[in-house]
Amino acid sequence: MEKILEIRDGCNTPGQLLRSLAFSRFLKIYKAEFIEDLGRRSQNQRYEAEHKIDFIKKIRTSDLIKILESSGFETRQQEEQARELVRFIDGAFHHYRGKGYTRLVRLQNDVVSTGIETPETVKDKVSGKAQIVDDLIIETRRELLNKVGLDQGVRRTPGMDASPNVTAGEISGHYFNYPAEYALLSHIPLTIAADMKTGVDYSTPSNKRAKPFYELDHNPLDQSKIDIDDWVSVPLQVGTSLIITFIHKSRGCIEMEPGLLNLFPFTKTADLINQRKADGIFFFGMPDSDLSDLGYFYDEENKLLIGVVPDIDELKYFGYCKKPILTLHNVLAILNGDLPLHCGCTRYVVRFDEDEEVYIAEMLIKADDMGKISLVKNEQDKITRPIFTGTETGAFACLDGFSDQAKLQMAGREVGYNKDTGSNARQIVPVTDVDELFRDDPLDVLLYMNNFTLMEPGESTIQADMHIETALEHFRLGERVAAGSTQTHRGAKESSYWANPFPLLVDNNDEILHPALYEKFSDNEKGFIGDMNILINRGELKVGVAHSQLMAGAYEGSSDEDITRCGFANRESVEQEGPVRLAEDLIGLIKQQAIEKRKRMPGRPSEVSITVALVGDSRTGKSETAEKMEGILRLQLV
Repeated sequence: MEKILEIRDGCNTPGQLLRSLAFSRFLKIYKAEFIEDLGRRSQNQRYEAEHKIDFIKKIRTSDLIKILESSGFETRQQEEQARELVRFIDGAFHHYRGKGYTRLVRLQNDVVSTGIETPETVKDKVSGKAQIVDDLIIETRRELLNKVGLDQGVRRTPGMDASPNVTAGEISGHYFNYPAEYALLSHIPLTIAADMKTGVDYSTPSNKRAKPFYELDHNPLDQSKIDIDDWVSVPLQVGTSLIITFIHKSRGCIEMEPGLLNLFPFTKTADLINQRKADGIFFFGMPDSDLSDLGYFYDEENKLLIGVVPDIDELKYFGYCKKPILTLHNVLAILNGDLPLHCGCTRYVVRFDEDEEVYIAEMLIKADDMGKISLVKNEQDKITRPIFTGTETGAFACLDGFSDQAKLQMAGREVGYNKDTGSNARQIVPVTDVDELFRDDPLDVLLYMNNFTLMEPGESTIQADMHIETALEHFRLGERVAAGSTQTHRGAKESSYWANPFPLLVDNNDEILHPALYEKFSDNEKGFIGDMNILINRGELKVGVAHSQLMAGAYEGSSDEDITRCGFANRESVEQEGPVRLAEDLIGLIKQQAIEKRKRMPGRPSEVSITVALVGDSRTGKSETAEKMEGILRLQLV
């Protein structure tokens, strides 16, 4: 296992830092990696490599402490030897900043045992600890360079970020109520607060998903394979589900942690310690497992959904972390009688001025990729409405379809993956807050995203007055043109039932893949149809199809003549201009819905909310359309 650096020491001075167990571990890791790299040098550089290896093997922490505490050197040779050593450590410093992975950990059991600490105060503490470590590492580097006369010229402090990748506040796992059969997991501390380094791009062994995450006929979790010291545990609140996520500390796996922290909210600490049970547990990077263990299993006896991704390089991609976690959420939602939606969902705040003019004042994201609708009866009018709940506070954004302006907006908040791989470079950025996810907002508009049908100039890109059964045909067929980030090649059309509400329930050949779950989903759908039809007849709900045209330029079925006839200069321009057309039409629909909704409300309020869900699989235009709407409405200054 390629090691990460985990820091648990408390240090206040450069001398304490160099004497710490964490520094000793780091030096050992860096020396081993450097020697391994030198061992791969060609035969022509063998002599230089052997001498460098001999030099590295002799380096001791005590040598650095002597330099730090020295008041000068007796001979020129001693000074040159000290400089050589400090240059080596300066290289280690830059490796630490750019290539290493560091996790600073502080145990925060006071949150539970005393009641004095809270998750908010812990958050402040871990942020402070991260800053202290950052400052101390830079100060230690400066002192060592100064001692040997290398700290000359201009300092470049602002660019010298030496903070840990993740600084975590943890509590003992024993505070959580695991089922008796899973008691071993209580030996792994639970992360309840974190501060992480942003603006970092991680390279992972894979950059696309090709293997499905399906139901298994056996429990993939073999607890005999779990070394409790090798796992990070993060309790995530995924919609209304509590899912404990375990990430292996090895390189290629641990890099998923910052992405998850930027995507999902923490479970409330009160839920962890007040005997609430987990709805699901998920393991990423399970050692000594194979593809037969890739998937999920419902432990009926313990009422626990279990997901596993084995320690295999082709599975070490953030999509194999995000999608399985959402799959667990969706399976739980279906079993609970709800309808999961693979969608983007936004609540638009629409206001009316004194002259009765209508305008969109705010766009508040409720879901970037996934959510669910639950049927809830209003106690006042006794009408049942579909209430939407989101799952993520962040977005796993594919950069291919975003403008430079949108990418600039992400800067400083993002965690990136594989930016140098060409297509399918991704960034995870925060897009909303927890409160917005859990607002009880009924859906006003539900549209399926068609990303390949070209629309004639002047023709509306939205068909929102469909009969419920007609609209559902589009949702069930789930057609889209792929961008090449999955096993389907770019430009080819594929179908996924209800836009693949993970797991895939029906494949391209109309084969039912999860019969019991499909039957339950179908029953849930039937229950929704009647209530949604009532709302459509009352004018409260619009259901239909939206045409983003995002992949129409790449679509194999689009001819050059079709592209020109529909008003596009070339195939490449469709990807940017298509979502703009949809955004403009969507703005008009939202305003009209707001006017109609206001008429039904007592007192003619000056503000109403319109909640819109755009259902579609990857690269159907959900995020891209939202970005274009933001640009048109100019709700933020960049």
